[in-house]
Order: sequence, then C-alpha cells, then structure tokens
Amino acid sequence: MSKLEQLRPSGLHHNPAYSHVVVASGARTIYIAGQVSTDEEGRVVGEGDLAAQTTQVMQNIGLALKSAGAGYADIVKITTFVVGYKPELRPIIGKARSAFFEGMEPPASTLVGVTALAAPEWLIEIEAVAVVD
Repeated sequence: MSKLEQLRPSGLHHNPAYSHVVVASGARTIYIAGQVSTDEEGRVVGEGDLAAQTTQVMQNIGLALKSAGAGYADIVKITTFVVGYKPELRPIIGKARSAFFEGMEPPASTLVGVTALAAPEWLIEIEAVAVVD
C-alpha cells in the first residue's frame, strides 16, 4: 500500500464526501478506465436505476483494482460522469459510492454532468487513479 496523505487546506470547505488534496507516494500508479454498469457478460446492471448502476460501477472498479494488486484504499482520484446531472442526484451517488470508502479517507473527486455516455442505457461512468508500492 502506498502512503496517502489527505490534506485539509485552510480556506477550503471541508466536505466529508471527498478530499480536496491527496498526496501519494508509492512505486506504481494504476489508471482505471471509465467503468460503467455492465456485468462480465456485457449486460447492463440496474437499467434506469442510478443507485444500482453506481454500485455496479464501484464493484467493477474493485475488480480492476484487484487485478493490479490494489484496493479502494489505494485510490487517490476518481472522476464521475453522470448523464443529465441535477443536484438532487448527488445524494444517490454519494450513498452508493460511500459504502466502498467506509472507514477511510475518501479520494480526491470530481463530478461532471454530461449529456450522454457511449451507450444510452448507461447513467454513470467512473474512472479512477490508484497508487501502490
């Protein structure tokens, strides 16, 4: 596991859902391509259900991390893309996502509203960067 330091810069609002700054030191950086809500067979999981899709996306990220010898605690940055984003969707995403970071400091995070993803049934896509020794 790499050494991660989550900074709480003076003058920036503290949000418990993400860290503004993560300083990582380790030997390997792992880049996880944007993951969507599909199972191993390529079938959509949770069609029309943002919470279910977010959970599946996070599970897919976990599988990708595991293949590289990493885990959720090694994630330093995630970027989330949400189709038709509105502020009332943030708690749905946050609740589903936070279960995967329970008991640890959250990574740096960006959420972007988009018009569409590569397939019309996908509601959310998340990419991640992790650092390990």
